[in-house]
Amino acid sequence: MAISVFDLFKIGIGPSSSHTVGPMRAAALFVQALGERRLLARVTRVEVKLYGSLSATGVGHGTDNAVIMGLMGEWPDRIDPRQIAPRIAALKETGSLLLGGERPVAFDWARDMRLLDENLPYHPNAMTLIACDDNGELHSDTYYSVGGGFVVDAEQAAAGQLDQDHTRLPYDFSSAVELLQLCRQHGLRVSELMLENEKAWRSEADIRAGLMRLWQAMRECVDNGLSEEGILPGGLNVRRRAAKLHRSLQELGKPNVIGSTMSAMEWVNLFALAVNEENAAGGRMVTAPTNGAAGIIPAVLHYYMKFNPDACDDDVVRFFLGAASVGILCKKNASISGAEVGCQGEVGSACAMAAAGLAEVLGATPEQLENAAEIGLEHNLGLTCDPVGGLVQVPCIERNAIAAVKAINAAQMALRGDGEHFISLDRVIRTMRDTGADMHDKYKETSRGGLAVSAIEC
Repeated sequence: MAISVFDLFKIGIGPSSSHTVGPMRAAALFVQALGERRLLARVTRVEVKLYGSLSATGVGHGTDNAVIMGLMGEWPDRIDPRQIAPRIAALKETGSLLLGGERPVAFDWARDMRLLDENLPYHPNAMTLIACDDNGELHSDTYYSVGGGFVVDAEQAAAGQLDQDHTRLPYDFSSAVELLQLCRQHGLRVSELMLENEKAWRSEADIRAGLMRLWQAMRECVDNGLSEEGILPGGLNVRRRAAKLHRSLQELGKPNVIGSTMSAMEWVNLFALAVNEENAAGGRMVTAPTNGAAGIIPAVLHYYMKFNPDACDDDVVRFFLGAASVGILCKKNASISGAEVGCQGEVGSACAMAAAGLAEVLGATPEQLENAAEIGLEHNLGLTCDPVGGLVQVPCIERNAIAAVKAINAAQMALRGDGEHFISLDRVIRTMRDTGADMHDKYKETSRGGLAVSAIEC
C-alpha cells in the first residue's frame, strides 16, 4: 500500500474529514459512477442511508449536508463553504436536488435522508446511496469513510483494498524499523527519503509547489480564524476565542513575565484555536491528517516559522515530509479514524506527526525523529472520541491546542537525546491499534459516552 503526503494532507472543509470530507467525496464518486453507466438522465429520485458513527454524530458533523453537496457534483477541495447553507435551505424548501449539478430529481429530506441505528461490516463510518427511476432502483453502492477523507466502496472493502494505490516506491517502508534502516543504508534524512518516494507520483517541482499550496491554505485558515468572532454553529453556544486572544497577544510589548517560552506557548495555542474554530464553523481546511485534529500541525509549523528568524520555504517542505512519514505508519499499522480507534488515532497521530516534522526541521537524526513521534503518540494513548452534541467543538478545539504544545515538547525532549529510548514507535502504534480495538464503541465518535454524556447529565 503506497501512501503519499498528499493523501494525508488534503484541502477540504470542516468540520470532519471522516464525516464531512469523506462522505462528500463518496457522493461525488457515486454521481460520477452514474454518469459512467449512462444512468444519470434516468434518475428521478435518490436516497441516502447513514450507518454507525455517520448516523450517530452525522448531523453534528455536517454529514447529511456534505452528502447532498456531493450528490450535487461538488468536491470538498473545490466547494465554496459559504454556499452550503443556502443551497441546503433551497433543497428543503423545493424538494428538488440538482443531481450532478444538472438533473433535478426528487428529494424529500424526511423520507430520503435516513439515519440508521446499525453498523455495516468493515468500518463504523458507512453509507449507502441509492438512485431510482420511476420503476425502482437503478444503481446503489455502499461507501466507507475510513478516516482522513479516505473513501472505499463496498467492493474494495470486501477485497481488503482499504487503499488501492499500489505504486512502487524506491524506499517503501511499513514500520519505523524499516524506515530507519533505509535512512542508514542510503545515508538519507527522513525528509530526503520521503521526497524520493513522492517522485514516484509527481516531479520535485510539483511536490514543492503542492506542499506550499497546503501551507498557504493553512495560513489562510489561521488568518480567517483570527478575524472571526461570535458563536460557533450547532447549539452548544461555544464562543470563538482566537480573535480576542490574538488582540491580547498583540498588545504585549514584550514577552510575559514568566518568559518567552510561555509567550510562545500562547501563540501556539492561538494558532490551534484559530484553525479548529474555523473547522467547527465548516470553513476551508487542510486535513492534517484529519479535520478533528487539523489544528495541531499548522500550529506547530506556524510556531517554527514565527519564532525562527532563519525559517524558509524549504523548512515547510521538510516539515510536511517528516510529518507524513509518521502519518503513513499510523495509517498503515493502526488508524487515523476516531470512529475506529478513538481520538488517539486523530489527535495522537497528529501530535506524533507534528513532533516528527518539527524535529526534522530542527536537524534531528532519523532516530531522534522517531523518538519525537513516539513521545508525542505515547502520551495520547487511550484518548477517547466523545464530542459533546456530536459537534467537533468540545473537547476537540482545546484538545488540539494542548496536543500542539505537547508535540513541541516531544521534539525538544527527543533532540536532547541521541535517539535511543525504551519503547519504540512501532510498539506504540501497535498499542494504539490494540487499545482502539478494546475501547467500547461509546467512546469512539458516537457521542454516547464520556464527556458527551457527562455534559448532558450536568
